[in-house]
Order: sequence, then C-alpha cells, then structure tokens
Amino acid sequence: MGAGPNGLAAAITLARQGWRVRVLEAKETIGGGARSAELTLPGYTHDVCSAIHATAVISPFFEGLPSEELGLEWVSPPLCVAHPLDDGSAVALHPGIVDTGDSIGGSDAQAYARLMSPLVSDWGLLQPDLLGPMRRPQHPLAMARFAKHGLHSAKSLADRTFAGERARALFAGLAAHSLLPLDKRPSAAFGLVLAMFGHVAGWPFPQGGAQRISDALASYLRSLGGEIFTSTPVSSLQDIPDAQATLLDLTPKQLAEVTRERIPKSYLNRMKRYRYGMGAFKVDWALDGPIPWVATECSQSATVHVGGSFSEIAGAEETVWRGGHPEKPFVLLAQHTLFDPTRAPEGKHTAWAYCHVPHGSCVDMTERIESQIERFAPGFRDLVLARSVMSPAKLEAYNPNYIGGDINGGMQDLAQMFGRPAWRWDPYSTPMKGVYICSSSTPPGGGVHGMCGYNAARSVLRKHRLSR
Repeated sequence: MGAGPNGLAAAITLARQGWRVRVLEAKETIGGGARSAELTLPGYTHDVCSAIHATAVISPFFEGLPSEELGLEWVSPPLCVAHPLDDGSAVALHPGIVDTGDSIGGSDAQAYARLMSPLVSDWGLLQPDLLGPMRRPQHPLAMARFAKHGLHSAKSLADRTFAGERARALFAGLAAHSLLPLDKRPSAAFGLVLAMFGHVAGWPFPQGGAQRISDALASYLRSLGGEIFTSTPVSSLQDIPDAQATLLDLTPKQLAEVTRERIPKSYLNRMKRYRYGMGAFKVDWALDGPIPWVATECSQSATVHVGGSFSEIAGAEETVWRGGHPEKPFVLLAQHTLFDPTRAPEGKHTAWAYCHVPHGSCVDMTERIESQIERFAPGFRDLVLARSVMSPAKLEAYNPNYIGGDINGGMQDLAQMFGRPAWRWDPYSTPMKGVYICSSSTPPGGGVHGMCGYNAARSVLRKHRLSR
C-alpha cells in the first residue's frame, strides 16, 4: 500500500524473488515523496517534495537497478553543497575531502580531513549498518569509529573539532537536515552522513525531475510482472485483497487507522506514542534568470544552504523546536536548472526551497525565506515570475505521510533512531500476522533511498523461508 519510493522498492524486491505483487496508490499519480509537476507556470517542472537525492545513488537498493535501461540519468553538479556567508564568500562541500578543506581554510582544513577521511574510507563497511535496521553491527569497529562522533550533538562535535566559522557553518547546514536542534543528539550523525555521501558519490539529482525516479521504479516493477493501481485509497485492511504479506508504506498514525480492526492494544498504544517532528514550509519559483548569488560557488552547486553562521542556524532551529518562527530561518534551496535545462523554457529557471517550522504550523514563511535568499543574492525577487507555496497542511494533504509537515516520517532523536517505529527486533514486522510497515518511519528513516521498503521486503522473505 503506497507507491512512493519505499512502497515501490518493497514491491520490486519481492517481485524479483518471484512473488506476485500488487501496489495500491491512493493518488492519481505514483511517487509519494518523489513527484514532479508544473506548480507555477506551464513548462516549469518542479519537484513537489524531494529534490536532491544524495541517498539514492549510494543505496544498495538503487545500486541493484538497471538505471540506464530504465532511462534514469543522474546529474552531478561540480559542488555538492554551497553555503554563502555574510562576507560575500561561500564555503562548499566538494566531492573531494582536500578540496573541501581548501574551501574551509586554515587549521580547520586539517581538522576536517582528520574527521572525515577515516569515515569515508569505512563507507563500504558502514553502509549496511547505517542503511539497515539497528541490530548488532556487521562491522563493529567501523561503527564504533562513526558512533564516537555521530552520537553527539552537532554543537558538541563542532565545538571540539573546528576553530573557525567557515567549517562550523558548513557543518551546521548539513546537521540541520536532521530537523533537530543542533545541541540535541544525534544531530551530528546527520551532518557526518551527508558529508560522507558527498565524498562518496556527490549530491546528484535525476534529470527531468524526481518523478523520473518513481516512473523508473514503476516501469521496472511492471517488467517483473507487478501491478500498480492508482486512485485506489485504502481505509481499512478489509479493502486489501487477501495476500501472504501486506506491506504498508504508512507512518504509525495511519497504520493505526488502517489496521484498527486487528491491531493489538499494546501495539496501538506504542503507535500512539510515536512522535512526529518539525514541519516544513516550502516555496517553488519560476524565475526569469539564474539566482544572482554574490558568491560564485553558489552557482556551481544545485544545493545551497542559506542560513549564515553556526550560531544563527542553531538559533533558528532552536526557535522552531520551541514552537516559534525565526525571522531568519535556515533555508534549504535547490536550483536544478543551472545543470538541467530540461526543467524550464530556454533562458528561464526554477528554484525550490523550504525552511523548518513548528509541527502543523499555519504561519506563512514566504517573505522570510525570500529575505534570506535576497540577503545573499540581491535582486532575487526581481526575477520571480510566479511562486507556489506549500504549508505543512498542504504538504500533508499532498503526501499523507508528511504528518504536520514532517518530511522525515517522524522525529529522529536517539530514541526514535534506534526504536523506529517501536522497539522490536524486526522493526518492519507488526504483531498482526502478515502485516508489515515499510515507510520512512522504519530504519533508516527519511530520504529517497528505498531502503525502508527494501529492508521490509527482505523481512517478509526471511519470515516466509522460516515458515516453510
């Protein structure tokens, strides 16, 4: 149930083992968090939810797909991330550790290399543990080296590792993807993992839009004999045909609703205690030209972190955590058309951005987001031809898994990183026979990597073998 990346990944994993698979999708189009649409003007393709897909190209699930045969082409800009500063310069995450150090400068260049080089070297060992269920590590020494840094807060790690503002600002922008305050554990882990992704494979995106990912997955599933039914909402397990296994690409709130006739009270109470995190407020623009960044590095990356210094980003995220709306929010921005002209008419451009807001917020953050961009790119507003705005409520209406605008499928603090969606040896199974959960509310959490669905399907296959 659910034709997002995780639902489709689960279906493909089962179909590749010879299972007959049927996918039910409530919306008219497939994709979940990986959809594209003309949100502003005709001819301008915008990603409705996810936009940059650093997790996809390093995912074991995606690595096993015939991407080229499916027409899925990845675009990799020269820089992974650019982070403008108020002095007119920018610090950047480069594909190379040394180049990133050069961008950071000073003694922090060596500090960054000492921090990241061992982790990047360990990536092949860390991959199955970081992208799988939280069990006994397959490579305990490599995981211990990662946990030494990752189980801390971003503030703690930055304070003891970096002396200068450039490195601290870069790390703050990476860690803020956690939707956690930067003084809360394990926000450091998110910054480290995203930096590792950049050094291992860059921060690419699919040519033509995120919808290309979903369309490629659907095409592959159908080639394996799988079926997809759109405009097929499910309100109860009784709406689903009998099957050996039913996999639900749902968060705990929806899981409890759909399984209400069968869910045991103890498990229901655990689903009710599941916590959702900050929301997102998103804006898309059709632009008359490229964003006029002051720092040239910002025009060499599809991803720009707009937020200034570490202390400013940390303050903004803390304000949101406490239920407020910062005047200067941390803004995550994507500018695909600099590197993929297929998304807009000739000479025109698009931009995609969001900031964090309190869960379920109704405050319009458009002006504050645009002011932050204008701060580092004077003249930005003069280029705006049209804009599309999505509040947390609109995001949830478009993708019901985004409860209150939470795009991570639930808070990812220490408790819900290890016990997601509940403390069970197999987090994908439920106490209901044949019913599994495969959404981003299971390990490894949010991101278009398909690993939640892939891992859930492997759980099904494992249990099926044991029961025979």
